[in-house]
Amino acid sequence: MNDNVLLQLGDEPAFDRIQTEHIKPALQSAMQQAREAVAAVKAQPQTTWLNTVERLTDITERVGRIWGVVAHLNSVVDTPQLRAVYNELMPEVTVFFSEISQDIELYERFKAIKASEAFAKLTPAQQTKLNHDLRDFVLSGAELPPEQQAKLAALQTESAQLSAQFSQNVLDATDAFALYFDDAAELAGIQEDALAMFAAAAQAEGKTGYKIGLQMPHYLAVMQYADNRALREQMYRAYVTRASELSNEGKFDNTANIDRCLEIGLETAHLLGFDNYAELSLATKMADTPAQVLAFLRNLAAQAKPFAEQDFAEVKAFAADTLGIADFQSWDLAYAGEKLRQAKYSFSETEVKKYFPAGKVLAGLFAQINRLYGVNFIEKTVPVWHKDVRYFELENGGAIIGGVYLDLYAREGKRGGAWMNDYKGRRRFADGEKAGQLQIPTAYLVCNFTPPLAGKEARLSHDEILTLFHEMGHGLHHLLTQEEELGVSGINGVEWDAVELPSQFMENFVWEYDVLAEMSAHEETGAALPQALFDKMVAAKNFQRGMFMVRQMEFALFDMLIYSESDQGRLKNWAAVLDSVRQEVAVSIPPTYNRFANSFGHIFAGGYSAGYYSYAWAEVLSADAYAAFEESDDVRATGKRFWREILAVGGGRSAAESFKAFRGREPSIDALLRHSGFKAA
Repeated sequence: MNDNVLLQLGDEPAFDRIQTEHIKPALQSAMQQAREAVAAVKAQPQTTWLNTVERLTDITERVGRIWGVVAHLNSVVDTPQLRAVYNELMPEVTVFFSEISQDIELYERFKAIKASEAFAKLTPAQQTKLNHDLRDFVLSGAELPPEQQAKLAALQTESAQLSAQFSQNVLDATDAFALYFDDAAELAGIQEDALAMFAAAAQAEGKTGYKIGLQMPHYLAVMQYADNRALREQMYRAYVTRASELSNEGKFDNTANIDRCLEIGLETAHLLGFDNYAELSLATKMADTPAQVLAFLRNLAAQAKPFAEQDFAEVKAFAADTLGIADFQSWDLAYAGEKLRQAKYSFSETEVKKYFPAGKVLAGLFAQINRLYGVNFIEKTVPVWHKDVRYFELENGGAIIGGVYLDLYAREGKRGGAWMNDYKGRRRFADGEKAGQLQIPTAYLVCNFTPPLAGKEARLSHDEILTLFHEMGHGLHHLLTQEEELGVSGINGVEWDAVELPSQFMENFVWEYDVLAEMSAHEETGAALPQALFDKMVAAKNFQRGMFMVRQMEFALFDMLIYSESDQGRLKNWAAVLDSVRQEVAVSIPPTYNRFANSFGHIFAGGYSAGYYSYAWAEVLSADAYAAFEESDDVRATGKRFWREILAVGGGRSAAESFKAFRGREPSIDALLRHSGFKAA
């Protein structure tokens, strides 16, 4: 055991030395030691913050960190061996945390601290953490009788397994698809950098010609640029039927997983005294009721739909009149949209991409963060899980305050999408051999951008730059916290529907010329992004924004409605619910074979169950927050205030209080409507 690196995790994990065979003994040893430590906590005659809450934080953090590393590796370097041990151990880990969260003796000790005179002497952060812990004990079933606790724990274990299986099915279905071409003529219209990417994919398998997969850089390259309409249809059908009964002979079908996921949600809610899972989900969010969320979404949809209808009519007419596509279909939308964008604004995504080498974009991102907060990023060589991964330390006033791993490029065996996760959070140790020491936070920032080709630096599209700034916003929320209680530092304890505020806020700076120009250098001339091209980009900023907004409302309404169902017998009607939502808000209705829900990992495997509305909810907050910068001449002073009132406090107070402290008032939807082009400035 002494050479098991998972039992000796330091400031940066020794990713180069972690072996699959380390995982099971490390976790089982850590959980056994933790159970013994929990028993010792409960055996103490006295109950204090230090000997109960602080000690339990120590115990759970160690197991959580080991499992976090394993889960992270499972998402970025999936192998059959790693997946097998991950799936084997998930039930054990889930049971471990369920035992603690349902432990009535621990719950009673936490209640005793709340009822004691000592509670008033705790810091505000400690009081908030304790209140959150008491709430979470209840929501985990600590007050249920033993037989119902056992039922709840079993449901939680099964839910964790289903989530993993859902994600793995989507990954496997994505990686299983490939098209091979010898003749580039069949790929007419596709940009040269994408063709080079396809050729590199074929060469990696020892083949000549071109290989096209369903990873996002491949898929978008075809859907936006391929003149071959039959190829676009083939790619579209493959993509929207992933993990369904219509692809791979049903081998990776997620339909039954969705059914069971909804059943588990409702059973869990009923056990805990809620009518449906949406009510349970909202118990820890800013929004109060499902009805409130549905009204919010429908109001936003109503604001956006007239613009969406105009968008759709315009692109459909352009496809018919200019491209000769009379029977406009879903697989024509991205292609015709890109052609229309070029026709209206005289530039293409590809033209823009030539200005943004990945290294210079990163430098520009770091420079913008420095302007806002005075923080510097310093690259450091540490062990990583893939050769493309880079690590940076954050420095402020001569002190290292955090670290972030960047894993930016798509590859097989890596889950699609983009996300931020944490390795460790900020914490001031209050007891034991580390008493007084400050643990600095570390984040993983993962994207799936078009990878660099041999001998060339990767180039990022403007959309990819937006994604990078978005995820770094999440990262800064975790890294710039000033809270020293782990349960409320960074994003911990932040209401889920406010978590997207710092990330969406950062996207706004990618629409400022000075920011973009600083990170640009044309691949041939080295010239910065011309003002004229930027002006065209701004003019096109809200191109098809109405369609984008109603699509988001479609996803969010579907999510909230299916999780608001209170009758077990109607849970399997989710496909009909999706159809009805589309009839209500969508302007482009997909073909009947579309199985979008089967790969909707956000709500079936990603923590956004009955919470997808959070993107729109938080966008109101983020647009209004950015408006404060539009109104100010002092970016650094406003940035410092945003850090102090939003990022620094983390979950130490409610998101509503933090927003009001920054803005001086309640949030307004006006900035979002204005930024979206739905309301005049």
